[in-house]
Amino acid sequence: MKNLIIAEKSYHSAPQSHSHFVRYFPSLIFYPAFVANVLRSSRSAKRGTYTEESWVRSCTKIIGDLERVGVRFEIEGLEHLARLESPCVIVANHMSVLENVVLPAIVRPFIKTTFIVKRSLFNYPVFKHIVHSFEPIPVSRTNPREDLKTVLAGGEDRLGKGVSIIVFPQTTRTTSFEPDRFNSIGVKLAKRADVPVVPLAIVTDAWGNGKFLKDFGRIDPTKTVRFSFGAPLAVIGRGTDQNQQIIDYIATKLEGW
Repeated sequence: MKNLIIAEKSYHSAPQSHSHFVRYFPSLIFYPAFVANVLRSSRSAKRGTYTEESWVRSCTKIIGDLERVGVRFEIEGLEHLARLESPCVIVANHMSVLENVVLPAIVRPFIKTTFIVKRSLFNYPVFKHIVHSFEPIPVSRTNPREDLKTVLAGGEDRLGKGVSIIVFPQTTRTTSFEPDRFNSIGVKLAKRADVPVVPLAIVTDAWGNGKFLKDFGRIDPTKTVRFSFGAPLAVIGRGTDQNQQIIDYIATKLEGW
């Protein structure tokens, strides 16, 4: 992952050889390391010692642990983050828990960042201490009108402090991209705070959604994880054109992949 920061343009996982056991049972290898990482981070956050650098290190370790079981990463468009002269709103599709736990390692070397998250995460055992530490914007996902007010107020506050916001406008994780369910909340926030929006296309179904525990699905090393950041867009007028540009960017990338 050090090459990601140096290149400032792209990152591609280095080829690795894996044993038969790792190839056949990647989930059994990955999840114990992931849980240990989360528990360690949670203890640190509870003590108040979980810094931004700690957050990046723990997220970078998740990428490394996924690579060690055969998952490959392809990340492009990092030059757009490197050239930003202000905070921004990153608007992305949402496919799995993977993007939540690795994006800080990708984005934070260039810009400070946080997320819009479900309010219920603030009460999750273990996770809640980590969530509180990076001051995300909590939403209910049940009252769109109140959620919009919360996002606009909380987002403007954080953007004013130089902290960029990562937004997943889809209401839930899904492996299919449905433009009709892709709302314009990210563009509205960017317009309100007078900052650019950065489109981000994501393919992260190498970490599947679980049947019983949604966050703990099958790890599939045959699928490549892909992130593609687009050029920043200035929001003009109501932002309708920019929101469509974001949708078109994501749809085009997903179709090409």
